[in-house]
Amino acid sequence: MNAATAYGWKKKILRIDLSESERRIDRFVPEQSLLNDYLGGRGLGAKMLYDAGRVEALAPANLLVFAAGPLTGTTTPSSGRVSLSTKSPLTGTIFDSNCGGSFGPAMKKAGYDAIIITGKSPDPVFIEIEDDRVELKSAETLWGENVKATTGFLKQKGSGSSNGSVACIGRAGEKLVPLASIISDATHAFGRGGVGAVMGSKNLKAIVVKGTGKVAISDRAEFSKQKKAINRLLIACPTISKGLSVFGTPFLVKITSWMNVLPIANFRTAEPEPDFNLKPFFAKTIEKERAPKRRACYSCPIACKREDKMDGELPEYETVGLMGANIQNPDYEAVVEANRLCNDYGVDTISVAGVLGCYSELRDKGISPDELVNLTRMVGDKQGVGEELGRGVSSFAASEGRPETAIQVKGLSLPSYDPRGVKGLGFSYATSNRGGCHTRAYLVAPEILRKPKAIDPYTLAGKAGHTKIFQDRFAAVDSLVVCKFAFLGAGEEEYANILSAVTGVDYTSEDLMLAGERIWNVERLYNVREGFGKEDDILPDRFFEEKVNGRVIDKEEFLKTLDEYYRMRGWDENGVPAEGKLERLRIRRKK
Repeated sequence: MNAATAYGWKKKILRIDLSESERRIDRFVPEQSLLNDYLGGRGLGAKMLYDAGRVEALAPANLLVFAAGPLTGTTTPSSGRVSLSTKSPLTGTIFDSNCGGSFGPAMKKAGYDAIIITGKSPDPVFIEIEDDRVELKSAETLWGENVKATTGFLKQKGSGSSNGSVACIGRAGEKLVPLASIISDATHAFGRGGVGAVMGSKNLKAIVVKGTGKVAISDRAEFSKQKKAINRLLIACPTISKGLSVFGTPFLVKITSWMNVLPIANFRTAEPEPDFNLKPFFAKTIEKERAPKRRACYSCPIACKREDKMDGELPEYETVGLMGANIQNPDYEAVVEANRLCNDYGVDTISVAGVLGCYSELRDKGISPDELVNLTRMVGDKQGVGEELGRGVSSFAASEGRPETAIQVKGLSLPSYDPRGVKGLGFSYATSNRGGCHTRAYLVAPEILRKPKAIDPYTLAGKAGHTKIFQDRFAAVDSLVVCKFAFLGAGEEEYANILSAVTGVDYTSEDLMLAGERIWNVERLYNVREGFGKEDDILPDRFFEEKVNGRVIDKEEFLKTLDEYYRMRGWDENGVPAEGKLERLRIRRKK
């Protein structure tokens, strides 16, 4: 890379300590080498969390790092996302979550690459940011309100920043529910991992951001050229132009059910009972009956979100799959209502659905539509059995004396793909730094959608290498911060080119992959420091012992693949990064 410039990055980070004794608001300029090496977003958050040292997840010293990327706030296709990093109260791992909408672009236009929040306010507060003006304001009248009421008040009445972006928690975050999310502009979620509980533990109700500035671009002519090239690739990709753009993410329901990887009855089968009708959950049925309108995040030509006049936001694939067939609920309307409640209370739909799958298995019967809605509300309010369910699938299953019914990795419940039929994706679940997650490597792309090229989903052969490559790739993507769906059409080369045009720093696709590997290793070091090891890089026994559709994962082969994966990463036999690898990546090990 050549010399750094002032483009793309704002080179300013806002730091807020909410503690009464230490309360302060200041700003600092990050070193350019930090931005070059970690890009922004997830990478910047991971480095800051690792450098901050050990801390309890709900302790005041835990950091919330909202970080944009160097492309955020430009009109780069699908670059309107923003990353949040913290220590998870659900898993105990390092955790990042990224969110669409307009919060990230608003941050950049206000002049910040990142906002770091630490400490705990003695009373409920919200943060209001408008360019250089940063204020803490009382949230006493908002405490106890759910997301939509809070967002509406702050956008229209409370702050005067009517065209600002709001990220807030609902009652679940206030009550420190370990499944709590942070919701941006009422429908976009920093989901999974209990990040909303961390915000609630700080007595922080919301952040309102309004920016009037612009993100400078180094070479506008080249930027325009590269933007057109990316848009052409997105249009040329049928998965995007004929799938996601037309139907949204629920177009996957029919594909995964056809492949027998849509989980049913808490991952005990992949074939529904004869009287269970999947058609109400198919994207074409939803399109026909509801005629939903498309909704796009900032600067996104894909527009995969769907909403209608009656219910507003409609659920995405993971929610549809897990709140439908996996809990044996036949009613799509109940899924819509449960999804709406999750967004309003501020709880993660995948995690709620995961623990309800466990609950349904323990009762040996499916969850009715009314139960789904009522149990979701109970989780959000931390009432009755909802308090136990809200602690997460590992805690709930253990409390019932049936830990084997918890379908999770590192405490994070699995998404809506059965790993026995997509074995590389299953291996990526096991080795994910944040727990059971499909987005860390997104092997959905090659194993299910056949993008950028098809790989055999039914074998573990070669999957150590595929997993490493895709993990490094999407660590960089999450740091730019760009939507993963764009990479179904474009790739590292196209985004390296447009990153170079924006920043004036010469990036290659190899530079992005190296940055991704660096970020992955920092996250691994964080987890190793927290006590995670090889024994945690494993799937639930169910997938090794119980066949579905004639398929099972061979445990001996899985463990051999894990050893191969460690060798390819330059880690020792226990999965600890070796000194030589850290030296090559310019990472200093910290206690």
